[in-house]
Amino acid sequence: MIPALMPTYARANVAFERGEGAYLYASDGRRFLDFACGIGVTGLGHAHPHLVKALTEQGKKLWHCSNIFQIPGQQRLAERLVARSFAETVFFCNSGAEAIEGGIKLVRKYHDDSGHPERYRIITFHNGFHGRTLATIAAGGQEKHLKGFAPVVDGFDHVAYENLNEVRAAVTAETAAILVEPVQGEGGLRAARPEFLKSLRQVCDEFGLLLFLDEVQCGMGRTGKLFAHEWAGIKPDVLSTAKALGGGFPIGALLATEKAAVGMTAGTHGSTFGGNPLAMAVANAVLDVMFADGFLDQVAEKGERLGRRHDALVRARPRVFSELRGMGLMRGLKCVDGVTAADIVAKLRDRGLLTVGSGDNVVRIMPPLIVEDRHMEEAFAILEGATEGIEPAKAAKA
Repeated sequence: MIPALMPTYARANVAFERGEGAYLYASDGRRFLDFACGIGVTGLGHAHPHLVKALTEQGKKLWHCSNIFQIPGQQRLAERLVARSFAETVFFCNSGAEAIEGGIKLVRKYHDDSGHPERYRIITFHNGFHGRTLATIAAGGQEKHLKGFAPVVDGFDHVAYENLNEVRAAVTAETAAILVEPVQGEGGLRAARPEFLKSLRQVCDEFGLLLFLDEVQCGMGRTGKLFAHEWAGIKPDVLSTAKALGGGFPIGALLATEKAAVGMTAGTHGSTFGGNPLAMAVANAVLDVMFADGFLDQVAEKGERLGRRHDALVRARPRVFSELRGMGLMRGLKCVDGVTAADIVAKLRDRGLLTVGSGDNVVRIMPPLIVEDRHMEEAFAILEGATEGIEPAKAAKA
């Protein structure tokens, strides 16, 4: 018999009842150091006092207001994001998948309004992940996500990550855009080289395509800059973000240049709950913290320290880990053949450290941006203890 709660998750046997800073507390009293952050969502940790104040104060005044009326919090949040990014306009929704869907629509509308409705296809990358809707699983192209949901939504052409030759070969008269994650979150924590992102910008300029970045997970300060692409010194045409923008409150955002968004006029897109007053109050509070002088610089420094320690761990545990991936406070430990990332994640959880698996047999490490040195030391002690003495399982003989 199917349970009342649809069984779409393989849940760990632990329930959390409260959080504080970098820690979560389970209903049975156990304390966990949270280096998963709800998969990159609670960027400012749990129960951040500034966010709690903003939410409770707004909750006493107004929760919901239809987008057929003015919502001042939206205007303020949009202006702040525009002032600190490439973008000239912003649309608010409820999730990363919605932000990607909105971007797909924007790309098609741009070319249709430009007199080229035949240009609708988007080049995406193997092992990409862009959400769980029908269109976004098609954009990701991973068989494990597509199985059972045929027919696959048309319009996406997949090439190897960081392979510029395949990108160029995939461009046709129907190509509209290139969609890429500067750091692949679900696909194994692969970080694109700055040169590759610069080359994608050049390809888009050469062929009249839009450069569409998925920064749902790697954006909002995770790498030490507001958006990860800034390290490459490029500007996209379209960008989707979510997760840490709300610090735990559901929100997504679609950012674009004026040129790319020219066709997005009244009636072309919308959301009932997107940009509601509660979400806007919390997201503006998040920006208060992230935009404070020196905050992102500190995140970048923490990311470098985290990377050095993880690199040392990889060298010290060659029979467990083969490679360190990612950047900033978004790191991945690639497990060797015979060692399963899911097993490592479970061992760490049993010792009080929360991490999360990723594709390509990777343990994903994503501490909150407010992480302190003492938290890192605690996490490394757990990592070292949990991986000591592990030997790769031998492959079964044929």
